[in-house]
Amino acid sequence: MRPVFANSAWVAAPERLILRKGRWQQRWLQVRYGLFIHPKAGPTLIDTGYTSHSLNTSSRTLALRSYAGILAPRLVVQEQAGPFLTQFGLTAVDISRVIVTHFHADHVSGLAAFPNARFIASGAAWAQVQGNSALQNLRHGVFAELIPGDFGTRLDMVEECASQKIAHLPDGYDIFGDGSVLAVPLPGHAHGHFGLLFGQLEMPFLYATDTQWIGEALLPGGRPRLFPRLISDSFPEVARSSEQVAAFQKAGGEVLLCHDTAPSQFDFAQGAEL
Repeated sequence: MRPVFANSAWVAAPERLILRKGRWQQRWLQVRYGLFIHPKAGPTLIDTGYTSHSLNTSSRTLALRSYAGILAPRLVVQEQAGPFLTQFGLTAVDISRVIVTHFHADHVSGLAAFPNARFIASGAAWAQVQGNSALQNLRHGVFAELIPGDFGTRLDMVEECASQKIAHLPDGYDIFGDGSVLAVPLPGHAHGHFGLLFGQLEMPFLYATDTQWIGEALLPGGRPRLFPRLISDSFPEVARSSEQVAAFQKAGGEVLLCHDTAPSQFDFAQGAEL
């Protein structure tokens, strides 16, 4: 069982913000989301990426429309969930679970499109979203209007899964109880932020989500300082999580980040298959 990742959109950012000593010219970042088919749980998404109905509608709040206007994501139409799932003989109603690595808009904007899915997420992160004011959530890039109203009743908390030791990484949560996919806490970027370890592949594969924006920034000399201090939940934890992911990679594991510009063997655009 292996995941395949689609690119929902391109977003431009000055390289200097995401890479220490980077250039000031724009670098186009991917906004990935993933799909795998678990033998028992069935079709499962990893986040949802950006979607047109969530960002390009007049019914959205001024805050969300302003967010979309500032970041100006360029949607990749052919890799939106509808056409992407069709490539595998699936539709939105076939998705049994959506793993929500954290609650930022570029990871949850399509949740409402999957009416039959259970949501797998950090209970601690969900509690914070519920407890925060709208302004506090906005400060952390969270828009409650993108989260289905029945999210809480469809939630399976990763913290309730059995814990499992992982070399070079924090203990993971065994999502399906068979060791195939572990939710690995990688705090810093957002409260409750986690990656996913597919440890039963020939080469262990870690989807490290938003630990950094690009692979070069995982190394000490490449880690940006100012921008993460401004937007991260905890800058010291960003550094710690980056060190752990880099150590996993150095030990022979494969790593993919949500926004990395480098192509991956797990990318749909590179011919990846389930």
